[in-house]
Amino acid sequence: MSTYAVIITHSTSHAIRAEKILLAAGLDAKMIPVPRHISSDCGTAVRVPTKQMDESKRLMDEKKAPYDRMELL
Repeated sequence: MSTYAVIITHSTSHAIRAEKILLAAGLDAKMIPVPRHISSDCGTAVRVPTKQMDESKRLMDEKKAPYDRMELL
């Protein structure tokens, strides 16, 4: 089972916003480069523990923060 998941966004500014929302809610979020096995494009993603995926999705939707998808690492 994966320990972490990443939130893939369309831009760095969206990743920054996502990280701020999740950190403000007390979640363990960290900006990281998008892992190569997920995308070859340069960019940033937000890493969260898999146990916080549902809460992360709920917060992102509640705050209307745009994101593309979540992927397990």
